[in-house]
Amino acid sequence: MARGESLRARPLKQALVLFAHGSRDPEWSQPFERITASLGKKLPGFTVKTAYLEAMRPSLEEALASLAAQKAARITIVPVFLGQGGHLKKDLPKLVAAAAEAHPGIEIALEPPIGEQPAVIEAIAEAIARSARASP
Repeated sequence: MARGESLRARPLKQALVLFAHGSRDPEWSQPFERITASLGKKLPGFTVKTAYLEAMRPSLEEALASLAAQKAARITIVPVFLGQGGHLKKDLPKLVAAAAEAHPGIEIALEPPIGEQPAVIEAIAEAIARSARASP
């Protein structure tokens, strides 16, 4: 740290936003919050947040504004959806474009939905197979 620089003034280098649908049921978000907490431990150099499309907070706009205020240089958005439907094909690109316009000094990257990654597909299939094998 440079002389005279406070810890608060140091910019975040990278941030990760897990983007989920949202629900009126507050318990619905618990798995997403557990994933966020786990990633925070696995990625100590990152700030990790969860954001929601609807019915829950923070919204994606709110999460990105918070990270911008913390001087994030790069934000990667990971949709925590199993596949691409209308929200990911239409709504999310609009939200990301608006965020890029609102925060021009920040690199904002959008990943494919987590559910389309081969390792996630295999993990889900294995969990279902394990459950089926354990059933009488």
